[in-house]
Parts: sequence; C-alpha cells; structure tokens
Amino acid sequence: MVISRGTRVYLRTMTPEDLPHLSAWVDDPFLQRMVGSEFLQAYRHVWDKSPAFFEAVLSDPTQVVLIIEAYRGWTTPVGVVRLFNIHLLEGYAFLETIVADVRAMKRGFGIEAGKLVSYYGVDVLGLRRIEAKVYEYNVLSMNSLRRNGFRQEGVLRQAGFDGERYWDLVIFGILKDEIEAVRRRDKVYLPLDPSEGNGREPT
Repeated sequence: MVISRGTRVYLRTMTPEDLPHLSAWVDDPFLQRMVGSEFLQAYRHVWDKSPAFFEAVLSDPTQVVLIIEAYRGWTTPVGVVRLFNIHLLEGYAFLETIVADVRAMKRGFGIEAGKLVSYYGVDVLGLRRIEAKVYEYNVLSMNSLRRNGFRQEGVLRQAGFDGERYWDLVIFGILKDEIEAVRRRDKVYLPLDPSEGNGREPT
C-alpha cells in the first residue's frame, strides 16, 4: 500500500519480499558507518535475518517503517524511512532515513522521504515534534535535515560508535508548525486519496 507520494519518491508499507533487500543493506559497511541503524542492527544481530522480523516490525506500535521507492526507472527499493520510539501521549517520535542504494544518493530521495514521513507523523499520528540524531561526520544527512526545516538543538558527546571509535551525535528537532511551514512551501499534502495510492508517477 502506498502511504505517501512525492515528486521523486513514494513511500509504501513493508512486505516480506523486502527482507532480502534488508539482508543486503545490513551487510554494507558504508551504511553501518554513516547511519548506525538500530533497525538494521536488530534485523542482523537480534533476529539473525529471520523472516519473523517482518511480523515483529508490523506489530510494533512504537514504530512505523516505510519503504522508499523512486520513480523513473528504479526497479528496486532505494531505502527505508521510519518513525520510531513513538510517544503518542507526548506527541513526539524519532526519524531515521536510510538511502541504501549508492546510486540513489545526492538525488534528493532522502530529503523527500523525510518530508513525507514527517507529514504522515503530523497527519496520522498527531505528532507535534520529531527528533533525529546524526553522526558528526555525516554532513550529507545534516544538510538534508536542515533543508527539511530541522534545527540543530545540541550535541551528545561521544554517544555514537561506528565499530572502531566513538563520535559525537548531533541532535536535530522540528516542531509541528515548522513541518507545516515546509509543507506549505513545497505544496505536498496528505492523506492521499485511496484511488491515487497506486505507486504511479504523478503527472
């Protein structure tokens, strides 16, 4: 099911057929260093790449995991985006965006996926705040967050580990009214009409 659609990518729900893609992504040392994803680490180390991981993700009320698909000839998913540690009562969650295909980087796919899932968080989950953490050397992700209206709020000193050494984590946050300002600027709206959720490129 297509959840949200932009001009470059659309977001759809995860299926069991996506697990082979996750298997390839978790073994990518570049992704491990740049993202350090707890989601991918759990699939590899906790679930040992078990098919049961899909059901666990599906039944987890603290996260929403969506697959990033790109238009214009891309035949396989380019990554995954998720809201996790969702606190509905307090109205906040954390954002993680993973563009796993090297060919898809620096094309704006991650930026748009982050926007779309943020709109979903506001519209469907009722979030008022979204946070993100980035390794200090991941300038590309920090710039993507800033382009989506996130503000740098602080630094967790040596809170990240890339497998070899500890690094600072840079903390970003965005509030609901700031998300809405980005949406007005970009003229992207949710929810989709069900008849439009077919994954085809907008005309």
